Amino acid sequence: MNQFNKIISLSFRDYSHEWRMSGCFVLALASVLAPMMILFGLKFGIVSSMITGLIENPSNREIRAVGSGRYEQTWFDEYAGRKDIAFIIPKTRSLAATIQLKSDKAGRIYSTELFATAANDPLLKDLETKPQGFYQVILSDTIANKLNIEQGDRIDGSLVRQFKGKRERVHIDLQVIDVAPAHVMSRNVAFVSLDLLLATESFKDGRAVAELNWSGNVNTEALRVYPSFRMYARSIGNVEKLVNELEQEGINVKANIAEIKTVQSIDQNLSIIFWIIACVGAVGFSFSLGASLWANVDRKRKELSILRLVGFQGGKIILFPVLQSMYTGLLGWLLAVLIYLVAEQTINQLLAPNLEIEQVICYLLPQHFFWALGLTMFVAATAAILGGIRASRIEPSDGLRDI
Repeated sequence: MNQFNKIISLSFRDYSHEWRMSGCFVLALASVLAPMMILFGLKFGIVSSMITGLIENPSNREIRAVGSGRYEQTWFDEYAGRKDIAFIIPKTRSLAATIQLKSDKAGRIYSTELFATAANDPLLKDLETKPQGFYQVILSDTIANKLNIEQGDRIDGSLVRQFKGKRERVHIDLQVIDVAPAHVMSRNVAFVSLDLLLATESFKDGRAVAELNWSGNVNTEALRVYPSFRMYARSIGNVEKLVNELEQEGINVKANIAEIKTVQSIDQNLSIIFWIIACVGAVGFSFSLGASLWANVDRKRKELSILRLVGFQGGKIILFPVLQSMYTGLLGWLLAVLIYLVAEQTINQLLAPNLEIEQVICYLLPQHFFWALGLTMFVAATAAILGGIRASRIEPSDGLRDI
């Protein structure tokens, strides 16, 4: 342990004494490591921003049914229990899923689409409450502005049908419990509970809705069948698999697979380019540092032989160039991090506004810096082993010849 402590002390004192040469090694490492960190920061920042944009936009995880089908409740229950499904809810026929909305603050009646919603709806993820029962509604920003209403207001909803040769209209008093942000939907849409959506369809089909005192024929259907659905995958990585499974069931669906594949392809190609450059840089620096340490051992042959002469073992002598290489690795990493941080701020402040990108286009996570440190220390230690082995083979008598 005493020899080990002395080797650490001697290697550090020698390293600091030859600060000019040590500084050159540090600058050489930083010149290789800093560009790689900037390149990876750009790759990670740009691709992460693109993927984040895809994920945050629910339409990219939506799987839309094309045409009309027949889906029983057991089918919805099966898909709702899957881990790769974030949200699924039935849809009724488009003609049945409309309502006329009127406000005391607006002079017109607006026809509005009805979307069933529930907990975990990706479109309404930013809203705390969801419609419950028959009398609550969340409006899209578009229709809310047209009706000139806001959260907490009450509006009149009305439905019209032709029943037994007569035109009938019913009214329902609705409370606006929230207004969806403008980016959620650009059309006139009212988000309601599934109960109200089904009641609307039943009324327009001429069936009675006892809960709302809407008259009509008695419902004789033993099992309700839905014509469509609203489905969202858990992540963009699940979309293609779900589309393939649904198509195998004979269900015609659409999704933004092409856009998702484009981002994934960019991520893969940039990763390949980065690792090629990183490997070339690491190998080049390893050979450069190894050759420098090899030459340094030859230059200090006399001093190292004296260490052997005073009793230091070959294994301890190996630590001398290895420790100095580790000092270079640590200081070079610190300098590279400082260079990267300056470059990151410059890139994000100057380029992001010009490219009209809201997110930062260059950034690294804290763990990325520690990964860089670990790889740098590993490469530095590996490169130093050659010089260390050569140093351990120096005979004590080599020092005596020069005395």
